[in-house]
Formats: sequence, structure tokens, C-alpha cells
Amino acid sequence: MNSIFNFFNPKDKLFQPLFEQAGDNLVKISHALVETVSTIDPVKRREHIREVDKLEQIGDDITHTIFLGLGKTFITPFDREDIHALVSSLDDIADYIYAAGINIDLYNIKTINKSMIKLAQLLFEMCTDLDMAIKELRNFKNTELIAAVCLRINAGEAKADKICNTALAILFDDEVDAIELIKQKEVLQMLEMATDKCDDAANVLESILIKNA
Repeated sequence: MNSIFNFFNPKDKLFQPLFEQAGDNLVKISHALVETVSTIDPVKRREHIREVDKLEQIGDDITHTIFLGLGKTFITPFDREDIHALVSSLDDIADYIYAAGINIDLYNIKTINKSMIKLAQLLFEMCTDLDMAIKELRNFKNTELIAAVCLRINAGEAKADKICNTALAILFDDEVDAIELIKQKEVLQMLEMATDKCDDAANVLESILIKNA
């Protein structure tokens, strides 16, 4: 009977540990991105980008495992739609971080401007917040923390928009090389989109909080 009960009780046995793995992976990949944009050594930069690549694949594996679990498990810790939305948004964050890192390498961007560094650091803060909030889904004992995280991420996304828009305006005013302009614009927008996906994840967390707290 205990084995049957455990099968029908995925909250602790299946989904929550995977949610926490996804959150932890986001912290790692966003930190690797900060390292990528913070170094001027091209060899070290490529090492950090390889780390971003590896962590993005780990994130994909976690996402795939959760989606398989949704198809096989009768009882879930909260609504299936919310699980799908949360996991998809976390996967999207990693995808855009990966895209930014890979494009820095593929485009051979030699000069990392300050706005890219600010956006990467902001992403790391937002991913760290998401990781903390995801851990609280285990028992919903600290709903105030989840709510506070959602507010901070919403404010962070607005800040990222401002950083990106300002950087693009300066880029169009100052950059005389059209190809370099396109390269840097693409990376800036990938970073900004990653913060948008953080905000999407926070919105899902708010929905889960309202339904389950």
C-alpha cells in the first residue's frame, strides 16, 4: 500500500525535486553567462560559453523528464497547466541565455559593452530569486517570499527593458560599423528576452500561489 500511495503522491517524489533541479540549473547557467561577459580573455570566454551550452542541455533534459511525468502521473502537486507553463518558462530562460552566449561566440564579439554586463548580472539576480521561490513550492510555508520574489522580478524586467532600450539608442547613435551594430543588437535583445521569460515564470508562480496557498 505504501508503494501505491507514493506513486499517487508526486509532490515530493517526482515533480518538486525536478522543479528544484531546474531552478538550480538556471542559477548556474546565468552565473556562467555573467562569467562569459565579464572576462576579456577569449579563451576563458569560450570555456564559459561551453559551460552555458552544457547547462542548457541539462535544462532540456530536466524539462523533458517533467513533461514525461505529466503524461504518466495521475495526481500532480498543482494544476497540470501551471506545471507546463512554469517548466516551459524556465526552459525558455535557459534557451535565451544560451542564445546570447552562443551568439557572442559565433559573432566573434570582441567588445562586451557595459549594458550586456548589467543585463547578465540582472538575469543572475532574477534566476537566483526564481530558484528561492521554486524551493518554497514544496510546502507553501513562506508565501510572502514567493510574493516578494515575483514583485522583484517584475521590477527587474522593467529595469532590463530600460537598460536594453538605452543601450540600443546609444548603439544606433555611436556605432558606425553596421555589421557590428547588428551583432550587438542581437545579443542585447536575447538578454532582454531572457528577462521577459523570468517575468513569465514569476507570473506563473503568482498563479500557483493564488490557487494553492
